[in-house]
Amino acid sequence: MTPRKLGIAMVHGRSMEPTLHEGDRLLVLYGARRRRGCLALVRLPDNAKGDPRPLAVKRLIRRDPEGGDGWWVERDNPREGLDSWAVGAIPASGIRARVLLRVPDRLHMPVPARLR
Repeated sequence: MTPRKLGIAMVHGRSMEPTLHEGDRLLVLYGARRRRGCLALVRLPDNAKGDPRPLAVKRLIRRDPEGGDGWWVERDNPREGLDSWAVGAIPASGIRARVLLRVPDRLHMPVPARLR
């Protein structure tokens, strides 16, 4: 089992609107148990040129409908981004972390100059 570790992720793009927006910061837990309906950081398959895509936030919908060990993932905004409808189920190894919460804006305070 993967060790559990907290991290911060930042949302880029509009695929999870209205739930998440560009610039939102998320507290994520690597090595967390996967749960249907939760948001997760996922590694989508490489693009047509073979270039890796960046990590993406998607909703875990259900286990792979083909019976594999992967997950069917979807975006909240049907007009933006990619999900399993375009790339198929994501292997379990591609589900990197579970999103725990959005970090409130008031915690995005600048670091005082004397502490830099």
